[in-house]
Amino acid sequence: MKSFYIGNLEIKLPVIQGGMGVGVSLSGLASAVANEGGIGVISCAGLGLMYRQPASNYLSDCIWGLKEEIRKAKEKTKGVVGINIMVALTNFADMVRTSIAEKADVIFAGAGLPLDLPSYLKSDSITKLVPIVSSSRAAKIICDKWFANYNYLPDAIVVEGPKAGGHLGFKTSQLEDANYSLEQIVPEVVEVAMSYKEHKNIPVIAAGGIHSGQDMYRFIEMGASGVQMGTIFVTTDECDASLTFKNVFIDSKVEDIKIINSPVGMPGRAIDGVFIRKVESGSEVPKSCPYHCIRTCDYSKSPYCIILALYNAAKGNMDKGYAFAGVNAHLAKKIISVKETIALLKAEFLLAKQTVL
Repeated sequence: MKSFYIGNLEIKLPVIQGGMGVGVSLSGLASAVANEGGIGVISCAGLGLMYRQPASNYLSDCIWGLKEEIRKAKEKTKGVVGINIMVALTNFADMVRTSIAEKADVIFAGAGLPLDLPSYLKSDSITKLVPIVSSSRAAKIICDKWFANYNYLPDAIVVEGPKAGGHLGFKTSQLEDANYSLEQIVPEVVEVAMSYKEHKNIPVIAAGGIHSGQDMYRFIEMGASGVQMGTIFVTTDECDASLTFKNVFIDSKVEDIKIINSPVGMPGRAIDGVFIRKVESGSEVPKSCPYHCIRTCDYSKSPYCIILALYNAAKGNMDKGYAFAGVNAHLAKKIISVKETIALLKAEFLLAKQTVL
């Protein structure tokens, strides 16, 4: 496996651990992946639920929580740690400012187009900016806007296909369409990135449904510099979610992985369970919106509070929540360490390379 650079940061292992909220990828998982040479990623979604302060509110608690998670990660690793921030978050700006002020290595911004992201940088900022897109069109829009308005280009681009877990940047009708497959869109985004090479080297990171070293080899051969993987890291010792949550993945079958309609207004991929079935039957209805966490969420029209559902699940209360997961979640067989997971990926990658040679 070749290392690659995001700006002046050398990524020795071309693996980015996907940001998983709420409470699934925090400093524990992120630092473990960073210690193996990849990029560990803290999800800032819902941090206010985990860091509740007396006489405070959810949004200010999110800021405090993010500072604490970055501090904890820096205590555990000298490696590269990023922050995943959804553009759709009500407190997107606060999370970006906090990440930059706390000198996070990278911001990964998706679930919307982060068109003003470079505006938060200061003259002494070290944080790299990496948008997450689902098409070459979105990649070009972001590059053009950033370059025209801020004389800045992305430090890398993550292109996430329709097999990813969580919220998907596709219409439901596109999820099985080969024209929108990761295999189709990775080369298209690489072409967009290459069109700016006289200004900046923009590595492309493939994401969504990547579950093995063979998958890694295939997408790197297509022109990606690295891959982003989330689901495979859920069933690790270091993952910050509860054991109950991890066992949902281990116990899942292929038919349990399904597409749901999220209150955020996007389709999402999740593991079926009691809570999802209650939602589908109409028996789960939120009485209020205590957090106002997502700009596009209208609780009066939503079947449930998503931030609370994801938080409950991560804590092990599966009757009150569910697990977002990639298309290959059912392949998890046991809980192992991050080190063992990386070793397996390396062995599979080498085997794939040798088979081709």
